[in-house]
Amino acid sequence: MATEVTTATDARREGTTFLRVALALQTLTIFLQAVSAGLLLTTPYGETLHGIGARVMYGASMLYVLAAVLAWKPGGGSVRPVGHASGFLALASVQVVLGIAHVPSVHLPLGVLMFGLSLLALVRR
Repeated sequence: MATEVTTATDARREGTTFLRVALALQTLTIFLQAVSAGLLLTTPYGETLHGIGARVMYGASMLYVLAAVLAWKPGGGSVRPVGHASGFLALASVQVVLGIAHVPSVHLPLGVLMFGLSLLALVRR
């Protein structure tokens, strides 16, 4: 009996740790996107860096969804982070579409909002 409780507690702890790491990675990649956006305006290689960064940021958002699901389902955690991560992936999808369509009037404020939301989720975690 004690082994089952310990195993469930360990699984929950590991799921939460993975969730925090995924969220920190997502926040970092969004911050680096802001840096590469500045380079986009000032250097010839900025567009390449921003494009690569967009793919990495999107991958980090997908990793956040995976971490949230793993923290919820096998770890027995709350389902709330799954909703947050899924909503964030939806925002990232909109952000990518707006970037490809070259709509900076919405793309930039949405990027700032995404960074703020990601940072807030990281601090609250």
